[in-house]
Amino acid sequence: MPTADDVLIYTRTAGYRHDSIPAGAAALAELARGLGRAVEVTGDPAAFAPARLGRCAAVVLLSTTGNVLTPEGRTAFEAYLRGGGALLAVHAAANAEPDWPFYGELLGTRFDGHPEVQPGRVLVDAPDHPATAALPERWSWTDEWYNFTSHPGASGARILARADESAYRGGTHGDDHPLVWCREIDRGRVFFTALGHASEAYLDPAFRAHLSGALAWLTGPPSPS
Repeated sequence: MPTADDVLIYTRTAGYRHDSIPAGAAALAELARGLGRAVEVTGDPAAFAPARLGRCAAVVLLSTTGNVLTPEGRTAFEAYLRGGGALLAVHAAANAEPDWPFYGELLGTRFDGHPEVQPGRVLVDAPDHPATAALPERWSWTDEWYNFTSHPGASGARILARADESAYRGGTHGDDHPLVWCREIDRGRVFFTALGHASEAYLDPAFRAHLSGALAWLTGPPSPS
């Protein structure tokens, strides 16, 4: 099998399309290259083929919405993840593949709406994780503050950060509102962050450190050349 060294950033949408996708793709590509990875940005579902996925250290689903994979792509992606692949799901990726049960199991929940964009506060629960190590314990942030159909911790996810519902309007989870989490599935790794609605988020140093840490956790060190 080819050396799995690159990062595939997937941007296809079949529902609402965030204006921030170009900025997010550019930032994630820069961050992945900073970790020594080659990068491909694509919206072509043909990328989800066994041979292509076999070259991936990680796949990023960047605010993908709706059904964005073919049936064959779903099969290949599930095999990739179960076999040791890695997924970084960003923001509206929680609203992707709504009729694919495996994807819901993968994330541990589904998107369930959001209030208006507004300032709020992120509570970091895991300062030891690479994705949250650079964040303050109480981080002021502006976003859409996603709600979810269930708590991903119930399916074995490790919650890394929560929303402080006392700091904004429209939360539905109370004191334990998950925002960022990670988990393993068979031999693979999955990381989800609900943050990243606005284009300017991808210029923010703290948010970029968050994404870079997530990629570092997912991919590990690149293979020696």
